[in-house]
Amino acid sequence: MIFFYYLLLFLVSIVALGWAGARLVRNFVVIAEYLHLREFIVGFFVMAVAASLPNFFVDLSAALKGVPQLAFGDTVGSNIVDFTLVMAIAVFFSRNGIGAGSRMVQGSAIFTSVIALLPLVLVLDGKMSRFDGIILISGFIIYSIWLFAKEARFKKIYSESKIKNIRGPRMFLWIIIKTLFFLAILLIASQGIIKCAEFFSSSLMVSVSLVGLLIVGLGNCFPEIYFSIVSARKNENWLILGDIMGAIIVVATLNLGIVTLISPFTITDLSPFYVAMVFTIISSVASLFIIRSGKIISKKEAVILLSIYLAFLFSVIFIRVV
Repeated sequence: MIFFYYLLLFLVSIVALGWAGARLVRNFVVIAEYLHLREFIVGFFVMAVAASLPNFFVDLSAALKGVPQLAFGDTVGSNIVDFTLVMAIAVFFSRNGIGAGSRMVQGSAIFTSVIALLPLVLVLDGKMSRFDGIILISGFIIYSIWLFAKEARFKKIYSESKIKNIRGPRMFLWIIIKTLFFLAILLIASQGIIKCAEFFSSSLMVSVSLVGLLIVGLGNCFPEIYFSIVSARKNENWLILGDIMGAIIVVATLNLGIVTLISPFTITDLSPFYVAMVFTIISSVASLFIIRSGKIISKKEAVILLSIYLAFLFSVIFIRVV
């Protein structure tokens, strides 16, 4: 009976996390449009930061409660999901694939692939210190400086016709209140996920790392999946790639960096992450090659990315069973 209680709590928490995250994404887009922010800022900073909030709440709670394996597993698992599953889903829902020919996208793809490997390098000694956190945050700052070095990289502005749902300061205030409400749901749901992950780890003899890699990492990517599908249907490819690459960079640098600064942690056994480390390299290199090989990410290339994700799932589960 206790098991089914925790299972129900876990499912409710994951659904609540995805639901609140998706609505945060929508609210931040509306706010950004109302404030006349430029389109790539919405795609990268607004969207990526909003979509990464579920990761941040879960990872910080895990580190503070003494289960850093879950936080690190969530970071690595989320990046693999974004590189493969999210990008593949976006392409499948697009009309003719996703355009990736701009110099900004090409340059960001290189930086994203490199930055995704940075946490894996820093954790090789089994520790994530405050100095490591500073390195991660510095990576985010360096990318931001490069991104805004030329105005052409973020010059496209939302037109007045796209602004919706906000009519005057009173409605704007209501959107802000709803945003705070969704943030509170994220905080509560993250606590439920941590509690359930600890229970499943002890009762089923499954490592917390595995829970973070396979389940929490996927659940925290629901906002990116939602936004990618919506943007793909509208043929807003610029926003899709900005969101995906931004989410990877924010989670791997800013989120994990802040968590490490607040609560440095040690992982005594890195063996549960070996397969994930290999697939992080494979997925980052594959996505980089696909983005830089042509101007359009085709549905055939999306199948390759999806296959990599499925291979990751089977490898983790198979090695665990053996």
